[in-house]
Amino acid sequence: MIRILLADDEHLIRGAVAALLGLEADLEVVAEAGRGDEVAAAVAAHDPDVAVLDIDMPGADGLTVAEDLAAAGARCAVCILTSFGRPGYLRRAMAAGVRGFVAKDAPTQELAAAIRKVHEGGRYLDAELAATAMAAGDNPLTEREREILRLTGAGTETARIATLLHLSEGTVRNYLSTAMSKLGEPSRFAAVRTAQEMGWI
Repeated sequence: MIRILLADDEHLIRGAVAALLGLEADLEVVAEAGRGDEVAAAVAAHDPDVAVLDIDMPGADGLTVAEDLAAAGARCAVCILTSFGRPGYLRRAMAAGVRGFVAKDAPTQELAAAIRKVHEGGRYLDAELAATAMAAGDNPLTEREREILRLTGAGTETARIATLLHLSEGTVRNYLSTAMSKLGEPSRFAAVRTAQEMGWI
C-alpha cells in the first residue's frame, strides 16, 4: 500500500482527488493539508510514501514546500500537481528533487500512475509541461536579479531594496535595467510580470 499526503487549498478538488485515489487498490490517502505551511507537520505525523502538492497554496507554495522537505531530509517522494504550466516551475521542481509533475486537469489514472512511478524511484513528467519548459530555455536572470524583481513585484521601493540588500540605489536600478533588457520589457513592472508568468521568480 502506497501512503499518500495530499495538499491542496481547494477543498472540493482535494476531496475529489482523495476519493478517486482511494478507489485504487494500492493507494491510500493518509493525510490532507489545505495550506503549504501545514505540510511539514503532516509529513512528520503520518510518514507518507508520496506527498502530492499543489503549487498555488496559502502559507507556502508547493515548490517552497518541496524544497523545505528536501532540505529536511524527508523520505517521501514529491509529486507536484498544478494548473500552471510555467517552465520555470518545472525546472525549480526538478532542482528541489521533485520526482513527479502532473497537470491538474489530468485524469486520475494518470496521477495514480505518477504516484506509483515516483514511489518506485522513477520520474513522471507531464509531456506537455516538459515540452513547454524545454522550448522556453533556461532562466536568463541571475539570483540577484530575481531577488530584486521579487521585491519590486511586492511593491518595495528602490531605496528600500537598496537598504535590504546592502546595495546602492544606482546598483539596484542597474540590476533592474539588465533584467528588463534580458526579458525584452520596457518597464520594471512588465519585467516582473514576465518573470512571474515564466515561473522564474
